[in-house]
Amino acid sequence: MRLNTIPASNVSEGVPIRRFISGTFMIAGTTIGAGMLGIPLETAKAGFFPSVIMTILVWFFMLCTGLLFLEVSLWMPEGTNVLSMANRFLGGTGRTLAGGVFVLLYYCLMVAYFAAGAPLLSGFFSGGLGVEMQGWLSYLIFGVIFWLIVGFGAKWIDRTSIILTAAMVVSYLALIGTGSSEIQPKFLYATDWSSMFYAIPILFSAFGYHNVIPSLNTHLNRDKKALRLSIITGTLVALFVYLIWQWIFIGSIPQEIIAEAQSLGLPATQALQSVTGKPLIYMLGKYFAFFAIVSSLLGVAFSMVDFLADGLKLSKRGNKQMFLSFLTFSPPFIFAGINPLVFDKALGIAGGFGEAVLNGLFPVGLVWMGRYALKLKTESSILGKKWVLALLFAISIAVMVIEAIVLIKQ
Repeated sequence: MRLNTIPASNVSEGVPIRRFISGTFMIAGTTIGAGMLGIPLETAKAGFFPSVIMTILVWFFMLCTGLLFLEVSLWMPEGTNVLSMANRFLGGTGRTLAGGVFVLLYYCLMVAYFAAGAPLLSGFFSGGLGVEMQGWLSYLIFGVIFWLIVGFGAKWIDRTSIILTAAMVVSYLALIGTGSSEIQPKFLYATDWSSMFYAIPILFSAFGYHNVIPSLNTHLNRDKKALRLSIITGTLVALFVYLIWQWIFIGSIPQEIIAEAQSLGLPATQALQSVTGKPLIYMLGKYFAFFAIVSSLLGVAFSMVDFLADGLKLSKRGNKQMFLSFLTFSPPFIFAGINPLVFDKALGIAGGFGEAVLNGLFPVGLVWMGRYALKLKTESSILGKKWVLALLFAISIAVMVIEAIVLIKQ
């Protein structure tokens, strides 16, 4: 039986700038997150130049699968999310599998955000206001603040995301301006090409933004051109930010300090503090890390609320929105409080398994079913060719194997 598609909005003359900016900020803000604190700890083992190559390749892969996911989202009615997509194209078993992986992936990411973000917020309170927050209290305050923002709905998330992403860009530029003087060429030229593949899982988690596409689809009124441009531009911004960040980090910090920070489960900013000895660089690093984390957290939480609403068949209004937001923030609050040093491992599991399945295998499988089994109407694109889909599928499997090897070695 042939299923009907839901037409996307047609924009004949350009893209409304408001939609484009909003979508780009949402994609960039979601993509640039806790991965900022984990990427250089992994990529530094291979060295700067291998890291550049691998980062670009992962960005391109995730851009391709993101555009595939957008195609599937535009086939669906407004307001539907991963569960409905999986059920339509892959049946009940596919729905169960996709739901389980979605929960694993994005709760792992939320745990990482709590583990890295709450201590930073606590430091701001104690340093600026003299208010000490330790342990569970720091995670509670962090969680309540962003639970309320997400609970108030899309407009609050959109406005807060724009502010936080803008603050992240400002602090990032300031950090680059002050930290570039610390670069030592000998650190940049050191390479270990055999280690570069082990950074792929955490790079996958760093370039994850697919979760926000169904929500953004609704938010931008199914404007196909605005959605595509937002995805391309937003991920390009993230790629540029990640490359410059690795240049600063790998070029200024000795390998032994990086290895020590990783073994202790500490974020990258801790390594910066121990090397530069400059309070300004460390302060800018903390602000940048915080804004990067919470801007990404909002995108993930936004999509998690949509996912839960889709699965529980609840409307996202009033108290129900607050309840869905509570369900989004409660589990990561508990897990991060129990194990505060879970940051690095949570990111690795999220990227190596969750991202590889949900943002690799999943969109490939959905597009394959939609195009070749159900014969749904679609625009001609090289991304939809069978050999391209097969290649993307194989790469996703390879990433899962790499993460399994990493976990076995630990």
